[in-house]
Amino acid sequence: MVLATDRLVLRPWTAADFEAFAALNADPRVMEYFSSSVLTLERSAFFFHAILAHFDREGFGFWAVERRSEPGCIGFTGLARVAFEAPFTPAVEIGWRIAAAHWGNGYAPEAAGAALRFAFAELRLPEVVAFSAVENGRSRRVMEKIGMERDAEGDFDHPRAPPGHRLRRHVLYRIRAPLTAAQASASTRDPGAPL
Repeated sequence: MVLATDRLVLRPWTAADFEAFAALNADPRVMEYFSSSVLTLERSAFFFHAILAHFDREGFGFWAVERRSEPGCIGFTGLARVAFEAPFTPAVEIGWRIAAAHWGNGYAPEAAGAALRFAFAELRLPEVVAFSAVENGRSRRVMEKIGMERDAEGDFDHPRAPPGHRLRRHVLYRIRAPLTAAQASASTRDPGAPL
């Protein structure tokens, strides 16, 4: 499965992508708001294989992202089943991680928009969530740019961040599938009108 936008391609991973993937996860700027901090080569390999396994199991996951103008992985964007228990689970999350050299170009919202369209049009998901550490303004702006809304009542302490960690508290954002034409028509119909 390959997704495309005007400037980007979201595609399956290849073995050749691992070097860029590991460098992404080892960059302190990219990993600033993750309680796990930077990933060792071994932990990146574990994560890489977990992404591939998620695709095999679910038929979707985090795609490698590259620019149409220049081949080569610049990060990842996609969908995953939330792998921990929280009041809002079970759920499918959308996430992204773009190399710092490519920040400021709008690639994260562009790629995330393609993943959202796939989630609703192909997977028929009723809702997608996203979450990040409270202070992660960059990710929160991406969530808002792709139409997600904060569910302040759903904010939570991430179970994988230790108690007292400065990044333990997370904000929750949600977006529901757009209504089909028939659903929109039904929702605006006069309840007393004949069907």
